[in-house]
Amino acid sequence: MKNILVVNVNWLGDVIFSSPAFKALKEKYPDSRITCLGVPRVVEVLSHIEGVDDIFCYEEKGCHASPLGKLKLIGQLRKKRFDIVFLFHGSLTRSLLVFMAGISIRVGYNTKKRGVFLTHKVEPLSGIVHRSDFYLNVIESFGVAVSDREYHLMVSGEDVKFSEKIFHDNKIEDNDFVIILNTGGNWDLKQWPEKKFSLLINKIVKESQAKVVIVGALKDAERVKRIIADTGVDVVNCVGQTSFSQLMGIMQKASVVISADSGPLHVASSIGTNTIGLFGPTSPKITGQRGLARNQIVFNDVGCNKKPCYNLACQDNVCMKSITVRDVIEKIREIRN
Repeated sequence: MKNILVVNVNWLGDVIFSSPAFKALKEKYPDSRITCLGVPRVVEVLSHIEGVDDIFCYEEKGCHASPLGKLKLIGQLRKKRFDIVFLFHGSLTRSLLVFMAGISIRVGYNTKKRGVFLTHKVEPLSGIVHRSDFYLNVIESFGVAVSDREYHLMVSGEDVKFSEKIFHDNKIEDNDFVIILNTGGNWDLKQWPEKKFSLLINKIVKESQAKVVIVGALKDAERVKRIIADTGVDVVNCVGQTSFSQLMGIMQKASVVISADSGPLHVASSIGTNTIGLFGPTSPKITGQRGLARNQIVFNDVGCNKKPCYNLACQDNVCMKSITVRDVIEKIREIRN
């Protein structure tokens, strides 16, 4: 197996969950070249995964959206002459694409009636399965042993220098206890109430003299402005001001990162930073942190629907509202002590 293709999934957190697979593949096939196919939103995170030698951007909503675009993609994949493909993504379309690209060995889950396009059909694991194990099972079913199931991303020296400048400009010293907050989430139900973030910030700054940095995407800017306006302390606002790589650099210098179950939580965990994950509609058994540092979880069973819950029309969001400021403070103390 000299030339390996991995068809990855579409979301940042899930791509991080898949990262141990590349290290395992390199251990099994040390002389191989591993190419990962992914959509534009995950290309940058793929560049930080150990074992990924090349990245093929699948513009499923762009130049590869039309039938002609897909034919061009098939032609490009054919030219690469891959020996094998592992499909982490469950798409029927992607299975058809690699079949038509003439890749002789095709390994993936036998779901969505796509078994006809696979040479090695993988049966899903039973029971509650962590998403990382779900992806690792694809390569394990082909005889690839996984010795390390913790995920890990690589931070560049340039991004470390960027974070040092941010900290210096905001008078954050090396011995300060720095708490990074990510207040957003890829769906609203995952978000902790704004008022609770404001109360948390006031409490940790006034009582423990911690320095607080808030990160997030540009779409979080108005939400964060309201949170900061409701506090009476100084906060460093980096929302919308960093690239993905720069975010990694900042998070690596933090004492702890607090976030709902979303990509930034798993980014922090993957680079060895302590984390506190706020879980509500999702299950920590399925998407809990698996990084190298101390990973804490705040999760209250409120007797609601099964987890994960995808009731996006929920008007109560009691699962996230049940998490108290005291709950989070206690986890901070555990990490600090």
